[in-house]
Amino acid sequence: MPDSGSPLALANLFGLDGKIAVVTGGSRGIGFMIASGLVANGVKVYITARKAEQCDAAAAELSKHGECISIPADLSTEEGLTSFADALTAREERIDILVNNAGAAWGAPLGEFPEIGFDKVMSINVKAPFMLTQALLPQLRAGATADDPARVIMIGSIDGIRVPIGDNYSYSASKAGIHMMARHMAAHLVKDDITINSIAPGPFESKMMAYRLEDPDSRRMVEAGVPRKRIGSPQDVAGAVIFLASRAGAYTTGAVVPVDGGISTLN
Repeated sequence: MPDSGSPLALANLFGLDGKIAVVTGGSRGIGFMIASGLVANGVKVYITARKAEQCDAAAAELSKHGECISIPADLSTEEGLTSFADALTAREERIDILVNNAGAAWGAPLGEFPEIGFDKVMSINVKAPFMLTQALLPQLRAGATADDPARVIMIGSIDGIRVPIGDNYSYSASKAGIHMMARHMAAHLVKDDITINSIAPGPFESKMMAYRLEDPDSRRMVEAGVPRKRIGSPQDVAGAVIFLASRAGAYTTGAVVPVDGGISTLN
């Protein structure tokens, strides 16, 4: 029989019941998968997304399985980020888990790549996660302890580790940047009992990957290029987040965790 009283029991290693989390870009794709996993494990989850109707609908769906609150906001603007942080801090004195997932991509051939394709992607993928984390530091510090630190999880990408196939130059640069930024921030915030780690997903069902996954032939090519021969599932990315957010991941900080079916092992 399992010893439920042991600190090594599954419930004590991976339990998240009663935690408070924020997931940006939580209305769809990987963000929705992460929010679903947290809600299913007793976490009170706040999600945000630019489109209010989608954000509210996602929260309503997730609330069938637990507690999820929608606070729509455009985090790419100073006004949107400030209003979101203000609305959140008015509701909660502490935040245990912050998942910076919201992102954007841009593709264009080398020689034709527009300046706006860098400005938009770097603003959403790098600047916004930094500024939001900074804005929420008082709430992250409020609940953090040596045994149970607050957790910040950046959603990077395998395209920030290996050279991508496509013409997504600003996207790959932004994801490599957020991996390094997370390590840099982790070195400074460890003294405050805040861990910061990155997850680097491979192919998952998302709007960003729709152009390659909706066509059956293209989907088979994507799957064939993954050593595990499939795309990621909600359990894969939610499981990685749960590890980093739980007691099991309390000693891990400054790490980049590939969740990519083995793509990062390829030359």
